[in-house]
Amino acid sequence: MKLFVVELHSSGGLAHYTYQMCQALQEQGASVTLVTADDYELDRFPHQFAVEKRLRLWEHFKSTMTLPTTSRLAQLGHRVFWNVRRSVRGLRLILGWHRLTNYLIAQRPDIIQFGKINFPFEAIFLARLRRHGLILTQVCHEFELREYRNLTTSLLANRLYASVYTNFSLILLHGEQNRQRFLSLFGVPRERTEIIPHGNEGMFLQAAQEQAAQGERDLRQHYSFGPDEPVVLFFGTITPSKGVPDLLHAFALVRQQCRARLLIAGFPTKFVNLHDLQHLAESLGIADAVTFDARYLPFEEVGALMQLAQVVVYPYHNATQSGSLQVAYTFGRPVVATSVGGLPEVVEEGRSGLLVPPRAPEPLAAALLAILNDPQQAAEMGAYARHLSETRYSWSPIARQVLTFYRERFPSVPSDPSVLSGPSACEYSR
Repeated sequence: MKLFVVELHSSGGLAHYTYQMCQALQEQGASVTLVTADDYELDRFPHQFAVEKRLRLWEHFKSTMTLPTTSRLAQLGHRVFWNVRRSVRGLRLILGWHRLTNYLIAQRPDIIQFGKINFPFEAIFLARLRRHGLILTQVCHEFELREYRNLTTSLLANRLYASVYTNFSLILLHGEQNRQRFLSLFGVPRERTEIIPHGNEGMFLQAAQEQAAQGERDLRQHYSFGPDEPVVLFFGTITPSKGVPDLLHAFALVRQQCRARLLIAGFPTKFVNLHDLQHLAESLGIADAVTFDARYLPFEEVGALMQLAQVVVYPYHNATQSGSLQVAYTFGRPVVATSVGGLPEVVEEGRSGLLVPPRAPEPLAAALLAILNDPQQAAEMGAYARHLSETRYSWSPIARQVLTFYRERFPSVPSDPSVLSGPSACEYSR
């Protein structure tokens, strides 16, 4: 099976997910080519599959974060710069899609599997590929605009995105709850969707083992944490939908009963004003107990970061799934997460972590305290989380499941059924 995987995000969580899926699909017998941008972050990792860096786009993450200015003139200049840059990037993306479609039509793979589709206009290029008789599928990580508060904008975007999804012969989603929501929004026939688990983040474990990562003691010194202070960790891109203000309010309650520290580590998006979060921590009287590491963290630091944490927290307002949560599982860390999207299908209550309602600081604080105050329970939850990472969310059965879907739905596509034998990801479900 000649399978091309297209992922325009060449760094960050989507790139990490795609790399691991491509490795697993190749190991299970597909001939895989990843098509991505020229600043592909994972060049230094071993590849069993081919990589074609066919797109010239832009850097999605920076190693440092510049805080927003309070000067009105500077803010005006920033808005002008932002609009010009956005227009230039739009043109680059259109040209990139034009070159991409020409390349894919010339190569004529058996199946083209897409990752995230960023804008509705990309449906034009998907339709062109489909008219040339190519089979298109998608792993649909995210299908809603979560950072826009305007309901009219969201409804309009959903109508426009419906034209994107009509081009896919099969759409793979992470969890039944996500599938139900997706079907209600876009009217895609249910038979054109399937569910696969979100795979683990074992590549971070590999990086921690291969790189000379700074140890927990050095990291505590770096963040000025005491040797015995328990650490609550928020790890991942910082967006409004991830509920960091709720976490700060909850942590203020935690600090009344426990001398813990809160570390918020991740790259803030344009929708987040880091000044506002810092001021909120100050107003709650916890500024001295909260540390912001506002950058895109390199691979070699993630392992030590996870080892530092007693619990990893996901106070999301809404979500489909979370690659960051899979990182916590990979390193055997218990989690506290909100009951939104597909998260309740991943977090086993009382076994791998605790679930709380969204936008509710009091239950969130109680759940954090329950884990912080019971090291034995935390250790047991962490061990079970690692077990889930190594079994249910292992990439090999997920890849076999994907290839089985392709073989059954597209019988004209060449495949070797012998490589598809063995346990499927379904065997690891609850």
